Amino acid sequence: MHDIVIIGGGPAGMTAALYALRNNNSVLVLEKNGFGGQITYSPRVENFPGFLSISGSELADKMLEQIIAQGADVEIETVNEVRDEGKVKRVLTEEGSEYEAKAVVIASGARHRMLGLEGENSLVGSGISFCAVCDGDFYRDQTVAVAGGGNSALQEAALLSEVCSEVILIQDLDHFTGEEKLCTALLERPNVRALSGTVIEQLLIEDGALKGLKVRKQATGETGEITCDGLFVAIGLIPENEVFKNIVTLDGQGYILSGEDCLTGHGGIYAAGDCRDKSVRQLTTACADGAVAALAACKYISSGL
Repeated sequence: MHDIVIIGGGPAGMTAALYALRNNNSVLVLEKNGFGGQITYSPRVENFPGFLSISGSELADKMLEQIIAQGADVEIETVNEVRDEGKVKRVLTEEGSEYEAKAVVIASGARHRMLGLEGENSLVGSGISFCAVCDGDFYRDQTVAVAGGGNSALQEAALLSEVCSEVILIQDLDHFTGEEKLCTALLERPNVRALSGTVIEQLLIEDGALKGLKVRKQATGETGEITCDGLFVAIGLIPENEVFKNIVTLDGQGYILSGEDCLTGHGGIYAAGDCRDKSVRQLTTACADGAVAALAACKYISSGL
């Protein structure tokens, strides 16, 4: 039995592991894909304290190396159920493993909703981005497109308009679904133009780099091409929490209901990072969640509940 099983090997999960280990708890981290989560898609991270610039994959490697050096056990397995059996929490995986723990930290993250276009995955981190705060400055004085029409897309476009020469907002619906005031203020900016009722049909790629987009007007079927240096996709996130709904409460969008204390209302079960309902999803806030959740789990174990 481990003291704490952490589900998810992104920044939140690995920070939780670090803090739990530093408090003399045995830790198992279960990750279904690759350690680092969404951060590995960022070619350069320039907003994480202590690093002027570092690639997301390098940062993930350093975090993994650190927790292994501290004594963490790690496994690549997909969790499909968590059971609460009182003082014992049982974690079951698709691979047939069963792990016991005194506490569990769920740090399963969320994945960005994609457009589903050919070549899209290969351009993530090098032409396609999801975060203007993280990657916007890489496109300074260039032209970028933003896919989406909700508040997230509008906010991304607003941030990008401060550094990019032109921002093209593309929404498949015939209207923007974000706040009217935010939309009005954005479209008043001289370097922002909006295309509503427009679908992105194809990524135009040349020598492995994004050069533009083929788009189609829904009402008329008319097609055209847009030249751009980058595409920011802001059509939502998909939390991966369905397998935990028997043990935590999910909101209407599938996020775990948990406050800044990372408590779930279920003794010995904690949520950290992008998988929980929160207003700010950044690398630093994920790490902060990991620390808070781990310390709460340590306190729970020490209490003997």
